[in-house]
Order: sequence, then structure tokens, then C-alpha cells
Amino acid sequence: MNLRRDVFQAIADPTRRTILLLVASQAMTAGAIAANFDTARPTVSKHLQILTECMLLEQEQNGREIYYHLNPNKMKEIADFIEPFRQMWDDRFNTLERIMKQEKPNK
Repeated sequence: MNLRRDVFQAIADPTRRTILLLVASQAMTAGAIAANFDTARPTVSKHLQILTECMLLEQEQNGREIYYHLNPNKMKEIADFIEPFRQMWDDRFNTLERIMKQEKPNK
């Protein structure tokens, strides 16, 4: 049974975020990804499975090897969801900065 995993729960894990950073610039095999961690390969495989189920990673067969690469469309969905929050905080900080400039202390 393949349960649908929550993408934000998936990226909450620091190991999975590191995996995403590793494959952001080039596709990598599970072995090449696992070589970057001090954990057992089955642990890294579980992380890859979760990222694949969330569609953050895609698999591509090349001969006998399976390469993992970033799914830019899914990453864009995450960025699109976060963007209004980023904009809201930028606006708040800009407002705070304007207020602080107006309220210069008298010496």
C-alpha cells in the first residue's frame, strides 16, 4: 500500500533536505547519495523512497543504475505555497524599518 506522504513533513527532515541539495545540480545514484552520509545505506534508501513518494525526486533508469533527480515542478509548488508568507513578512519588516527610521532617538 502506497500512502500519500506530506511534502512538508518530508522536507522537515534534515537528511532529506541534504539529499535534495545533493541532487539539485545533477542526477545521482542511491550509492552516490549514500556516500555523503554516515548512516547505513538502507536508511538513505528509506529517505529516497519518501522523497520519491512525495514526487520531490524522480527516478530514471540508465542501464542497471537508477538515478535520482529533482522534480522542479514539485519544488515550484512548494515555493509557490511559501511565497505569500515570504511577501507578508517582507512587508512587515519594511514597515518596521520605516517606523524605526521615523522614531530616531533624541540625544
